[in-house]
Amino acid sequence: MKAPAAKKSTKAAAASKTAAAAKTAAKPVTVTLNQMAKALSESHEMPRKQTTALLNELTSMIQKHLKKGARVRIGGIGVLQVRKRPARMGRNPATGEPIKIKASKKIAFRPAKELKELL
Repeated sequence: MKAPAAKKSTKAAAASKTAAAAKTAAKPVTVTLNQMAKALSESHEMPRKQTTALLNELTSMIQKHLKKGARVRIGGIGVLQVRKRPARMGRNPATGEPIKIKASKKIAFRPAKELKELL
């Protein structure tokens, strides 16, 4: 009588698949404000100091408007706005004890239709 073929355990097979997927999936590239300033200075033939100052001013303006509670719409990109989160009850994961989570404000981003279609 012939012995049945040895099967690879499903956990080991799944682990090897996820490890292979992690190796092949490259980390997304992070583009910094300085890199964008450099690209802007090259494409518009402007001094790099000027483009860096321009982008820094833009980010500070966005921060200022968000702090006031205004919505910031960036054409082709999306809308940034502050959303209020109410106080709520949560649970300490270590002890299971109920805890009160205080009210807070969070920044929400809603992508524009053009950006969604681009991706």
